[in-house]
Amino acid sequence: MPQARNGSVTIAYETEEAAGPDAPWVVLVHGLGYARWGWEPVRDLLAQHFRLVLMDNRGIGESDVPAGPFDTATMAGDVLAVLDDLGLDRVHLVGTSLGGMIAQQVAVSAPERVDKLVLVCTTPGGEVAYPLPQATVDLMARMPELPPVEALELAVHNALAGATIAERPEVAAGVVEHRLAEPQDPAGWAAQAAAGAGHALGSRVSAISNRTLILHGDEDRVVDVRNAEVLGDLIVDSRVVVLPGLGHLLFWDDPQRFVDEVVTFVVGD
Repeated sequence: MPQARNGSVTIAYETEEAAGPDAPWVVLVHGLGYARWGWEPVRDLLAQHFRLVLMDNRGIGESDVPAGPFDTATMAGDVLAVLDDLGLDRVHLVGTSLGGMIAQQVAVSAPERVDKLVLVCTTPGGEVAYPLPQATVDLMARMPELPPVEALELAVHNALAGATIAERPEVAAGVVEHRLAEPQDPAGWAAQAAAGAGHALGSRVSAISNRTLILHGDEDRVVDVRNAEVLGDLIVDSRVVVLPGLGHLLFWDDPQRFVDEVVTFVVGD
């Protein structure tokens, strides 16, 4: 497994280059509690069009778990360390949830390293952002009192669309199975959660000059969908697409729709 270093912290990553040497590079940055496996529904589909970089954020997977709390600016440095390790000067960057916050920081601090930016189910944080939806606030309050597996199942269900849970229960079961098979260090989870809670770029996301696609599911119960419009209003060269009937893990709800949106934006726009 290739590893990059950001100071004393080692970041694990892998590449997928089946699309060939002329395909553009796309870096995928996941959210709280998800390692590289979290891109499983869309990995092969995206790999038909792009060379991929999939990384484990600090605090999960095969990356180091340094003492927390983390912050999204430091985690953006991890992304740049991976690019440096690969010798990549400029890439398309896709970040979801906490990964979207990290991607914002990359675009603000090192815009020359980013070609097009895709922000998925995320928030600018700070004074301009909408807070967590009440469903998630209530769930987080209950989770410490629940058996761990039940709490995990409820969290996964909260992140998926209602139709996915009702019509394709194997999707939720698959996510739960992954998370049980590759459990995150509790200290890593808490440190990542602190990074998300502390993300407060706010109106400073207006410094992002890269062409940006903002994707959000209208059934997202984890990050308020209204944050998509906030980001769209602040990032000048951006387009907002709200996907009906999809939740926070929208690329698990509808992998093909997600891939179609990303490919059209990166290749066709």
